[in-house]
Amino acid sequence: MIRFENVSVTYDPAPEPTVRGVELTVPEGELVLLVGPSGVGKSTLLGTVSGLVPHFTGGTLRGRVTVDGRDTRTHKPRELADLVGTVGQDPLAHFVTDTVEDELAYGMESLGLAPAVMRRRVEETLDLLGLAELRDRPIATLSGGQQQRVAIGSVLTPHPKVLVLDEPTSALDPAAAEDVLSVLQRLVHDLGTTVLLAEHRLERVVQYADQVILLPAPGAPPLMGTPADIMRISPVHPPVVALGHLAGWDPLPLSVRDARRRAAPLRDRLAAHTPRHPRAARTDGGRTPTAKESRAERLGDTDGTHSPAGHPHAPEAEPRAAFRRTLAALFRRSPDTPGAPTVTTASALGVRRGRVEALRRVDLTVAPGETIALMGRNGAGKSTLLGTLVGMIEPTTGSVTVGGRTPHRTPPRELVREVGLVPQEPRDLLYADTVAAECAAADQDAGAAPGSCRALVSALLPGVADDTHPRDLSEGQRLALALAIVLTGRPPLLLLDEPTRGLDYAAKARLVEVLRALAAEGHAIVLATHDVELAAELAHRVVILAGGEVVADGPTAEVVVSSPAFAPQVAKVLAPQHWLTVPQVREALS
Repeated sequence: MIRFENVSVTYDPAPEPTVRGVELTVPEGELVLLVGPSGVGKSTLLGTVSGLVPHFTGGTLRGRVTVDGRDTRTHKPRELADLVGTVGQDPLAHFVTDTVEDELAYGMESLGLAPAVMRRRVEETLDLLGLAELRDRPIATLSGGQQQRVAIGSVLTPHPKVLVLDEPTSALDPAAAEDVLSVLQRLVHDLGTTVLLAEHRLERVVQYADQVILLPAPGAPPLMGTPADIMRISPVHPPVVALGHLAGWDPLPLSVRDARRRAAPLRDRLAAHTPRHPRAARTDGGRTPTAKESRAERLGDTDGTHSPAGHPHAPEAEPRAAFRRTLAALFRRSPDTPGAPTVTTASALGVRRGRVEALRRVDLTVAPGETIALMGRNGAGKSTLLGTLVGMIEPTTGSVTVGGRTPHRTPPRELVREVGLVPQEPRDLLYADTVAAECAAADQDAGAAPGSCRALVSALLPGVADDTHPRDLSEGQRLALALAIVLTGRPPLLLLDEPTRGLDYAAKARLVEVLRALAAEGHAIVLATHDVELAAELAHRVVILAGGEVVADGPTAEVVVSSPAFAPQVAKVLAPQHWLTVPQVREALS
């Protein structure tokens, strides 16, 4: 169905191709997963299938890409629209109408389908993706995950022969991700649709793939094979595969079910051990741990030999130790900063947005040095809660205080010293033409010494030049730049909304290092996330929201192990024991 013949793509003024020498065939009616570290050209390769590369993105395409016999160099994206459906990483860039139902119908209108056919397919898609209740909602009022489902639905309704999806589950909660992947499977198995998708959260999708294409490094030729064969050599792989490597299982498991069938001996070996979970800064009546305690215990690493996110390709021990020392120096709160017993408090908090009651009687207290993961299905109220804490949304009922201030009544220049938010789309914070200009503006806004933001960027993004345009950065690099901008004000409370969208396992490991260093220095962190593996690695507490209400609030292990939706892969494999991550298991076995 899709054939790549010696394909290379070069963007000006880059001296080397982003992808080089791609020679492979994607068969009809298969789900093919594209994997590899960030920056190796996965999105570029997907773009060549839809014709967006080079017709929309520019650059030079050499070789030949054909889809069902059509050459994408000679057929522009609109001439492939009946054949190829494409959803990129940013669903907002995909929408052309205002409401959900209109967006689902737009592609079919463009192709001139009969009204009766359009009506039937819209109804089918609403049911398939759980969007029926949202059919009349303005797209702008939807959560990020709901928008992503609408974007996927809008390319399903024309019934294309090929679906090209870039990070299709990145903004979806675990249940919604399962629903979408189930729909894709049905399209492949029942209708013979060819699906080519790139995804960083391999724990969600690798077990569904018929074949995997690995791009091992920028410009390196791809490798294609079965999921089991590729995962054995891939530098990126899900936790269940890392657990298989650690336990010496052969063949490696690709799913939780495969691993559980072989995990009984491992559970027996671990029965005599107790997993050590991260501890918050103030869990013993207000005593702040010493620097040695906070680094060793909250970083969850006693000997410096474990990778920060359980990934074998994370930075080695000595570079990571130097990285931690740099972070500690940059993030340390000044000695004259008073340490309050709580950073933020919400009491009986309620928020109504139009007809939607987004939050209902939410009680939340966050202490210094504490990391809290907000979890829940799409539309549960996570982003609304963060927006209220940062003063963007005024409560309808109840109260919220941050550092003794009422956020929505505090001038932004004063509030920035108390709380900072990194939104779902980091580029929302980026408006200058260069990294240097972004940093200068951040220093001025925060009242910090010149060069403060740039020092943070140098620690988080070594090697990024001052004259680099933010739009030329990868998703992970933009996140790091936005994080540096927010941290320039040294806010005691840091809020992050879906911080791992677009990040591979190595980039996520680096983010975990940064956030652990912040917590060790007394900063409180609240992150809204669907990434259960991130919550297991990082969070001291998990708060689950449903319908705008808090339905669970407790230590991470206690909350997630008992939850089928929010348990990480290691917890599912080793339940009922409370192991959450591969590093915990490795430490016990060593």
